[in-house]
Amino acid sequence: MSEFVHIPVLATEAIDGLNIKKDGIYVDATCGGGGHSILIAQKLGKNGKLVCFDQDEEAIEACKQKLKNFDNVIYIHSNFANAKSELEKHGINKVDGILADLGVSSHQIDTAERGFSFLHDGKLDMRMDRRGQKTAYFVVNTYPLEKLKRILFEYGEESFAPKIASAIVKARSEKPIETTFELKNIIESVFPKKIIYGKGGVSKKTFQAIRIEVNGELEILEKALYDFADLLAEKGRLAVITFHSLEDRIVKNVFKDLSTDCICPPKTPICICSHRAKGKKIGNKPTLPTQSEIKKNERSHSAKLRVFEKF
Repeated sequence: MSEFVHIPVLATEAIDGLNIKKDGIYVDATCGGGGHSILIAQKLGKNGKLVCFDQDEEAIEACKQKLKNFDNVIYIHSNFANAKSELEKHGINKVDGILADLGVSSHQIDTAERGFSFLHDGKLDMRMDRRGQKTAYFVVNTYPLEKLKRILFEYGEESFAPKIASAIVKARSEKPIETTFELKNIIESVFPKKIIYGKGGVSKKTFQAIRIEVNGELEILEKALYDFADLLAEKGRLAVITFHSLEDRIVKNVFKDLSTDCICPPKTPICICSHRAKGKKIGNKPTLPTQSEIKKNERSHSAKLRVFEKF
């Protein structure tokens, strides 16, 4: 296994946002290579506990190596969507903090065989959990035209979605599209050359859209956030780092719902919804990376951190 590298984004801000207690129970819902996990572990005392989730087995193994000197860590190879049931297996019903970094790790991007990036040639895969059945190859080669267009437009916010989808369908009618570079070349074929060379990675949005579809990222996020809120003990905190507007919009809306009492339409004379806030947002605006961090780690430039505290 190649070295699992993932530079933790907004590390100091995220750890501060968790407001860690030495004897608390904390969850890193996306442990990756352990960059955030080790910072949490270092703040815990001998009675504290850290639970590390990741659906990528390579990430779990890398995290175990990084945290090998800590004996108060539980590792769970599973998607964070299963957090409630998996924690219950370990006798944990409430936790003091949860961190979810929703970014793709540098290791996943830079490992060609994982098929995540248009910068490296490899088989079309994009599965974060290699036990999954759906791959990027399946999406690209079997989805009907209209479904491809919808995915590229909704998940990639790609204005060229109709042209890209049509080009994919035309190309696969001649032979299956098997590699990331084949897909990249098809995408670039629909863009004017001045955009390709002037703007750079015109494949980025399409690759993002396909990755989201393969892994069901947005489908599980909203429910998982409500589950996380239920798992929090009093004064427990949930810190979420997003990397694109679709994720951030979901987090923003869920946090707003969790921190609002009445959600009846504005003109309703009396409250009939019985909705009650479960906590409060920490700060009204997301925390963004500093220019210094962006300079050191360009992949942090689109990151946003939002924090919620349970009543």
